[in-house]
Amino acid sequence: MYEKACMLFLYCETPVHAGTGTSLSVVDLPIQRERITGLPIIQASSLKGVLRAEVVRLKGEEIADILFGPAPPPGGEPKHAGCVSPHDARVLLFPVRSLVGVFAWTTCPMVLERFKREMVAAGFKVDWEVPELPSDDRKAFVATESEVIAGAKIVLEEFAFDAVPSQEAKDIAGWLVENAMPQSEEYQEWSKSLPRRFVILPNDAFRDFTLMATEVITRIRLDQEAKTVAEGALWSEEHLPSETLLYAPIFVSKPLAERDKVPNELKENDQPKAEKVLRLLEDLAKPQQDQPYLDRLQIGGDETVGRGIVKIR
Repeated sequence: MYEKACMLFLYCETPVHAGTGTSLSVVDLPIQRERITGLPIIQASSLKGVLRAEVVRLKGEEIADILFGPAPPPGGEPKHAGCVSPHDARVLLFPVRSLVGVFAWTTCPMVLERFKREMVAAGFKVDWEVPELPSDDRKAFVATESEVIAGAKIVLEEFAFDAVPSQEAKDIAGWLVENAMPQSEEYQEWSKSLPRRFVILPNDAFRDFTLMATEVITRIRLDQEAKTVAEGALWSEEHLPSETLLYAPIFVSKPLAERDKVPNELKENDQPKAEKVLRLLEDLAKPQQDQPYLDRLQIGGDETVGRGIVKIR
């Protein structure tokens, strides 16, 4: 049974392609989505693999095997399970083009309710309430100092919504600045702009934007001799756009390896402890003077063309 938890926030600095393979839809290579809601996700297996690779880089193979489980021998079973369980990364804020203010960070009551539920399940206190939107699906909540309002409207892509200033929206945006957005020096002013761009949309409108306003990139491969497109080498890829914010709960238990194989940094009074595992994960993401630490991850495909860079918190 998992004993401790933390929340990992992922801020997309470049478009992210966490794909599902080929498709017969308009986009050849779509991104991962929840079956029921249609909202984008990054599956837990993708996130776990990336985290394991970073732990190997920073702490070595032995610690990675204890945290995430060793690879099974050929034809056999692994010696023990891992003690770190990342969940799917879900969208919390999705950027959409705005008529004024360049873009808005959008979310919806359903996403906020699910996020709040998962925060509470992970043992965190959330001191804001999710506002209830009017039944009119043409209204959207904004913080009182919003800079994405044109007259009394918010125009996202080609769709207009009536702007409703809301103290609840301001409170949520302020909480996200303090607890979810990146806090390193290069993000200080950028993160503070969230309340001015924050929009709570109706659930259906938010889902539609995450379906229709993702970034679709068309790629080709050239024939090196003829300098023309190689046969069959024209395809399209869907990406989560830059400036998307995702969250992923991470649950931990005490190490499940044999006690004498568990290093002392994961023990207390010679007993493996979940608290020590959680502290190790948190320490990996803390800036260390003259030492490498976990600051950014590369998730998904197209690493060699700069895709999938996320800032973590």
